[in-house]
Amino acid sequence: MMFLSGCKGESRSSSTVASDGNYLQKNNYEFSLRLAEYALQNDHRFIYASSAATYGVADNFSDRHERLEELHPLNLYGYNKHMVDLWFLQQGAIDEVVGLKYFNVFGPNEYHKGRMGSMVMHMTKHILNEGVVRLFKSTSERYKDGEQCRDFIYVKQAAEMTCSFLESDCTGIFNVGSGQATSWNDLAKAAFKALQKKEHIEYFDMPQDLKEHYLSYTCADMSKYLALVEEGALTKVRQYSIEEAVAEYIQNYLIGYKRW
Repeated sequence: MMFLSGCKGESRSSSTVASDGNYLQKNNYEFSLRLAEYALQNDHRFIYASSAATYGVADNFSDRHERLEELHPLNLYGYNKHMVDLWFLQQGAIDEVVGLKYFNVFGPNEYHKGRMGSMVMHMTKHILNEGVVRLFKSTSERYKDGEQCRDFIYVKQAAEMTCSFLESDCTGIFNVGSGQATSWNDLAKAAFKALQKKEHIEYFDMPQDLKEHYLSYTCADMSKYLALVEEGALTKVRQYSIEEAVAEYIQNYLIGYKRW
């Protein structure tokens, strides 16, 4: 038997700008620990959703266990996810469970997420309705406008990677990302291409509630996961290029979405 734990409650449990600390602690931290304690006490396999938000401002995004106590998340959501990771470390149980640090996942069935929905979904809506994509101006001297980068991973690839842990006895904390950094500009270009529309990108100032905790670069270190795939301990899954994933999502799931 296996338990797969994410979070309990509404989508605000996964909001990176959520400000209700009590709500997040109850639904993302305490609820996860109750499930974990039951699973560990009854010898059930336990797989839970951590997050790339646990890294905060990091020089690299390595999922080595010895780095956990060095991390400093920038928001309450990331902090509560990080506290779950640390609980397993402090309990000496980190090698009895699987924690998956998901990076920027996008794909079908995220309509309910509202503001926290992926930028691919929001870009598609704006391209179809207004013919334009609006991106944040850069707040870093290292990046030009729209050249801030994220590790985007298609939900189908993320789901297959998650399921590969069901079929193995691997344990520990692992990144779930593409291992590639894609700029917002390139993501927008992929969306325009999938929709066969002329590129039109504009830039605007970042909202204050995001500016204080914004990361200009993320990219998962996938070396630990890939080593297990190479050894045959985990099943190799299909990898999508950003253009392939964006095109499939938009053309098969977003075009014709009636709520738009």
